Amino acid sequence: METYISQASSMLVTYIKAGLVPMMTGSPGMGKSDMIKQIAADFNLLVIDLRLSQCDPSDLNGFPKLGVDRASYVPMDTFPLEGDPLPEGYSGWLLFLDEFNGATENVQKASYKIVLDKMVGQKRLHSKVAIVCAGNKDSDNALVEPMSTALQSRLVHIELEGNHLEWLDWAATHHIDPSITSFIKFKPGILHNFDPDHSDKTFACPRTWGFVDRVLKTAVPNDPNMLRLISGCIAEGAAREFMSHRKMFASIPTIIEVMASPDLIAVPTEPSIVWAMCSSMAHNATDKNLTTLMRYIYRFPTEFQVVCLRETIKRNVALAGHIAIITWSQKTSVDIFT
Repeated sequence: METYISQASSMLVTYIKAGLVPMMTGSPGMGKSDMIKQIAADFNLLVIDLRLSQCDPSDLNGFPKLGVDRASYVPMDTFPLEGDPLPEGYSGWLLFLDEFNGATENVQKASYKIVLDKMVGQKRLHSKVAIVCAGNKDSDNALVEPMSTALQSRLVHIELEGNHLEWLDWAATHHIDPSITSFIKFKPGILHNFDPDHSDKTFACPRTWGFVDRVLKTAVPNDPNMLRLISGCIAEGAAREFMSHRKMFASIPTIIEVMASPDLIAVPTEPSIVWAMCSSMAHNATDKNLTTLMRYIYRFPTEFQVVCLRETIKRNVALAGHIAIITWSQKTSVDIFT
């Protein structure tokens, strides 16, 4: 059963509290690592990021050590063991076994004891260690090795599915460039256009759209290499579409123009331009200018008013209590706070 990111996060917490080891699978670039980091932060856990595709069996079982009468295994210091002190400032650890199904068969076999018995060799993991595994789908040409039924049954499974609305919620709270969010609203499918048989060097996905945002925040205005810069993030086809949208985005009325004449300046009718205006209004709304901006927003079709104000609140939650938004909500009887 496919699961969205917001559902997966809650499921991971439940599985961890139950003492189980979840295995998340999803296409590359969906944000699996970011989800793990957020859960660790929420529960004050130190992340141990171990890529199983780069491990040998001895990394998990420990190295042989000769004694007087017999040999034993010495665990790597990667793993917190019983008796170890808690890491300073943290309540425990989150052991993230990433690229899990990219590991060789022998490494996967060596992981049996860790994921089921919470042991490394003959040593038991610290009781404050939570374990989460992650990997790519076997249909994604991402160097995935099949897992045995013995390993499958030692894990609980979450199969991730992308959702553009969830990503847009995340983007609003992380101040992603409004030209990106308006483009994704207008063309949701391009948020994650991964094709396992693609011939480009890269592809558009939540991770690489984050790269685009960083480029836009760093590049000089009107950089002549902008198309090449964006193509390096999401491939040329998606980059050309985005740059066309961005050119349109740059032509819409500015906040200064809207503030100067909110009752007279034209309201666009083309859907892609309306999406762009909504993102621009939300991005630029402040406590001081919102009352004036609302005179312009009231002129949008109702459904776009809702979109605009919901994004406004997500970008700046303090504006939820602004008198202009409260008044709008009372007049329209629309709940935009959910």
